[in-house]
Amino acid sequence: MTTWTKLNPIKRLEHNYNVPWYQIIWGILLCLALAAGAWQLGKLFPVVGGPIVAIVAGILISAIFPRLTTRRFSRGISLEYGLKFTSKELLRYAVVLLGFSLNFYSLIQVGGQTLMIMLVTMSLAFLTAAVGGRLLKLPGKTTTLIGVGTAVCGASAIAAAAPVIQAEDKDVGQAISTIFLFNIIGALIFPTLGLLMQMTDFNFGTWAGTAITDTSSVVAAGAAWSNATGSDVALQIGTIAKLTRALTIVPICLVLAVIQARQHRQQGGSFHLAQVFPWFVLAFVLAATVNTFAGLPTWLSADLTEAGKFVIIMAMAAIGLNTNIQQLFAHGIRPILLGAACWLVLTLATLLILSFGPLG
Repeated sequence: MTTWTKLNPIKRLEHNYNVPWYQIIWGILLCLALAAGAWQLGKLFPVVGGPIVAIVAGILISAIFPRLTTRRFSRGISLEYGLKFTSKELLRYAVVLLGFSLNFYSLIQVGGQTLMIMLVTMSLAFLTAAVGGRLLKLPGKTTTLIGVGTAVCGASAIAAAAPVIQAEDKDVGQAISTIFLFNIIGALIFPTLGLLMQMTDFNFGTWAGTAITDTSSVVAAGAAWSNATGSDVALQIGTIAKLTRALTIVPICLVLAVIQARQHRQQGGSFHLAQVFPWFVLAFVLAATVNTFAGLPTWLSADLTEAGKFVIIMAMAAIGLNTNIQQLFAHGIRPILLGAACWLVLTLATLLILSFGPLG
């Protein structure tokens, strides 16, 4: 494989699957069309969000037309290669674009105040996932993705971790659908519970930003709190707290890469860390660095972040189209039980720490 082939994602896919680019483009275009509709529906229903709409739409289409993704059309054209490109390659670039939403100064200002809560609750969530996944006898990759999605930042964290551990689409689908359920529950009940507990704006923002796993759902909960209290402080704190947690995906992915390399070596393979090293995560940090120190215009940073979110929706559509609905529910209620355990531990641990005294 030449250097140009390695650097060019389309050329790399042509090399890997031995197909010309025009057989790859059709699957990408289908994901683009689904993502456009899911993007608009996600804006109308922010509690649900575009990624969930896209993955559900993909699963439904796959169930109605089971041979759609593997069928060979005229001239040998197939959707299969474009879907694989979107769910694997484009997903990495989407994560990089999300880095432009991060500003280190804001993260240090708020993140420093919530650092202890973050470290304790994330550790407890990962521990719960590890123990619960083993007790429930769930596949390791599904367990890892549910743990990462719950502890860090939902769909974005799953998107970053999936390529590192070489997760299958069915693993990603199970993790996303599990996380989605508790995103909705949190976004709907947190504002009411916070008012009943008479929380301060800062504490509610910290709680929502810590215990609600997806940024869009944190924003939805913060907006509901703002409507009830007339203050936007909780919305701002919750968003920054969630973005601070998003940055932890960098060391987490590095650790997962090391574990992945060791497992392959123990199995007698010639697998090395460089083969699974998540270079796109380092590009994510570079994007955040550029956004912090290069003085990017606000509109440009926002547009790049929105582009990343849209590409993630495209990837979710591809994952949905590649998901067999029978495989998705093959493990029954066990992934939901694991997600519930992780989410409850995260929620209650955060409340317990906040109960020792107000942070703001």
